[in-house]
Amino acid sequence: MQSKGKLYLIPNTLGDTNPMDVLPQTVQRAIEMMDTFVVENEKDARKFIKSICPEKVQSTLKLSALNKRTEKSEHFAMIKPCLEGQNIGLMSDAGCPGVADPGAAIVKLAHENGIQVIPLVGPSSILLAVMASGMNGQSFAFNGYLPIDKDEKKATLKSLEKLSGDKNQSQLFIETPYRNNKMLEDLLQILQPSTHICVAADITLPTEYIKTMRVNEWKKIKVDLHNRPCIFIIHKM
Repeated sequence: MQSKGKLYLIPNTLGDTNPMDVLPQTVQRAIEMMDTFVVENEKDARKFIKSICPEKVQSTLKLSALNKRTEKSEHFAMIKPCLEGQNIGLMSDAGCPGVADPGAAIVKLAHENGIQVIPLVGPSSILLAVMASGMNGQSFAFNGYLPIDKDEKKATLKSLEKLSGDKNQSQLFIETPYRNNKMLEDLLQILQPSTHICVAADITLPTEYIKTMRVNEWKKIKVDLHNRPCIFIIHKM
């Protein structure tokens, strides 16, 4: 009986930085031994692979696109090479596959089909933000994007603020980068003066900015977060 291949979860950089500054050699070795990958964006994936393994022949690569336009019916074909004995790499556009990333669907399918899943070490903006925030690393929750509607967003922020205080649980969320400044403005208007906010922008990049202060302290400074990848964390202490 033919043995199955393995699914390697390949982390990516969080922005335009030297991959070898934030990724271990195990990532390079994994990419060197594989030609079949599931990726979010083919052009970006080819650029990343070339930066890690410049000698790899691009024409040998077999890339399948997994993004918001991919139909669920296409997923099985992406893991089929594993069932035929090939190793496959699942690659995120930024950070770690399967964490705030569409790759989770492929990982789930791999488990259902008895395929070994191997996660490789790499940068996660969520964990790095928690590490640097000074907030509760024992209990925290990532909430993804908050509602766009003004009233719904206000209600959600109030609910998360209360939850953080009741459970001593730090609450993380993100915003579309061009709306980051508006998000910070909303936080300062809606949350209580003593609630802590951590803003973690451009993590691992030369322009990295990470700061935790109370709402009333944030109101005294000005920071431009426009179009910068950013994690927000709040905690009512």
